[in-house]
Amino acid sequence: MATLSMKPGLRHSVSEWEARNKHLSETAVHHRQVSHDVRQQGLFVRNETTTKTKWDEHDSSRKLSDRVHDLTQWKGKLEACAKDVDKEMDVLTQSKEQTERALAATVLPLEVTIECLSLWEGRRGLELVSDPVEAELKKEVELIDSCQRMLQQRIDQSFEQLCLLQEAWHQVNSDLQDKRDALDVDMACLSLTVTSPQISLKPNPLRIPSSTSTPQQWEQFSIYNITRAKEDMQASLALRENMSITRAQVQNEMEAQEMALEFAIRKRTHNLEQARDELRWQLKITRDEIQDLENDIRGLETDLHAKQGFLKLAHTRLENRTKRPGVDLCRDEVQYGLVEEVKQLEASVQTLNQKLGQARHSLQNLQQHEACMQEDLSRKDEALALLQRCREGRQRIAAAKPELPPSGTIVPLTNSSGRHSVTKA
Repeated sequence: MATLSMKPGLRHSVSEWEARNKHLSETAVHHRQVSHDVRQQGLFVRNETTTKTKWDEHDSSRKLSDRVHDLTQWKGKLEACAKDVDKEMDVLTQSKEQTERALAATVLPLEVTIECLSLWEGRRGLELVSDPVEAELKKEVELIDSCQRMLQQRIDQSFEQLCLLQEAWHQVNSDLQDKRDALDVDMACLSLTVTSPQISLKPNPLRIPSSTSTPQQWEQFSIYNITRAKEDMQASLALRENMSITRAQVQNEMEAQEMALEFAIRKRTHNLEQARDELRWQLKITRDEIQDLENDIRGLETDLHAKQGFLKLAHTRLENRTKRPGVDLCRDEVQYGLVEEVKQLEASVQTLNQKLGQARHSLQNLQQHEACMQEDLSRKDEALALLQRCREGRQRIAAAKPELPPSGTIVPLTNSSGRHSVTKA
């Protein structure tokens, strides 16, 4: 009988085979469902991320645009502030130069006044008096010295204020340059797109630099710079007004003192001329009196000499009559007459000598007084000459005064500080 050969191994039942097929089908359906769900979720995620990415990029671009707008506004404010500071520095420099010229204009009046005071101290004798001219000259020296100190103080203040404005100008321009650089960076970022060739992945782009500031600090920094600049400009404006007032005050005080001094010189000149003319008149009539007195003295001397002859005659007659002999030597009327004549002649001689002495003494007094008046006249002439030299010297002050420009004319001023060549440090 033939035998049936069979493949060795585990045999499954039909039910197992059917269960296996069903399991495979159910598993396939499950995996397909899972795959479908994954695909749907992936599509949702793609759509969501795409939308989110586009929105984030749009929001970043909008924020960049807003930032560019803010930077542009602040740049405009800083540019206007820098321009105002620059303009204020120009006008303050002009005011400072005007004050320096006003200070320089006081040098010549001070030199002339000191020179006049030295000349006036050259008076001699009784003409060296403490008169109004000397008082006004000393007052003018003190006034000019005080004015110079005031003007120098204003110049020093303007220099310090220029330094503050210069510092504020540098600070504003530094902030302005930073704003320009930041604006260039943000404008460049705003111009980038996803297709730009300049974009790339960067290492650690989320890092925060150590010098990073907050928006409040960023805004407050510019506000502080502008506020400080405005405060410095306001202080500069007040200083310019004070400098203008000081220059006008100095000019008015010096002009008033100059008028007072000129009046004192004219008045003193008038008084000296009156005293000189009176002295000349007194000197003239004194010399006339001296001449008349000298003539009288010569007449007295002539009469006295003549009296000596009559006295000799009377003495001789008396002496000769003593030689009469005997009884003829009597005291007759002739004798009494000769004695009376001698007495009268002696009395006349004595009177003439007395008058001659008085006349000579008076002549000596007149001559001494004439010399005194002549000396005093020369002192007055010297004083008048000194006053004339003072007036001539003071004409240099009037000649040195600059002519005022006509209204509407702009006088160009040079900025001696060379500030326009300053660059941002």
